[in-house]
Amino acid sequence: MNGENQIQKAYESILGHDFEKAIEWFEKAIAEEPNNAAYHHKLSITFARSNKLIKAVEHASKAIDLDPANEAFRFHLQVLNARELVEQARRQLTNPSAHPERAIFLLKEAIVLDPLAIEAYLILGEAFAMRKDYTRAYQTVMEAVRLEPHNELAKQHATIYKVKMETELGPKHR
Repeated sequence: MNGENQIQKAYESILGHDFEKAIEWFEKAIAEEPNNAAYHHKLSITFARSNKLIKAVEHASKAIDLDPANEAFRFHLQVLNARELVEQARRQLTNPSAHPERAIFLLKEAIVLDPLAIEAYLILGEAFAMRKDYTRAYQTVMEAVRLEPHNELAKQHATIYKVKMETELGPKHR
C-alpha cells in the first residue's frame, strides 16, 4: 500500500481550508510510507502554514535526513529556521529587562538564512530604534521597502525613523 490516496485527501482538505484535516491526512500517508521524504516535506509546509513551527522543523529535518541532496527541502528548512530566529528575537524584545543586542544578533542571522524575511527587517529596525540608532533603523526598514515596495508597515516605519534620524542628527544632515 502507498500513501498517495491520503496525500490526495490532504490536498482536498487544503483546498477546503481545513489545515488540521490536511495534517491528519499527511500523517496517515507518512504512516503508510514513513521513509517518503516528500510526504514529510509536505506535512512540514502544512505545519508551517498553521504556525506549528516546531512540528514543521521536525518534519523538514526528517525530509532532509531521508533525501539529503534535495535543495528544495534544504531551502524550506532554512526558511523555517529563520522564522524560529525571528520568533526568538520577538520574545527577546518583549522582555522588559532585555537589551536589544541579542535580538539584533538573532535577526541578522535570520536575514542571512532568509534574505526575503520582511518581518525580520521590520523587527530589526525596531531593535535599532530601541537603541536610538535611527540611522540603522531607517536603513533596515528601507531594505524591507526595497524588497516589498507596497508594504505599508515598512513605509510607515521608514517615515518614523527618518524623522527621528533627522531630529537626532540635526538640520545639517537633512
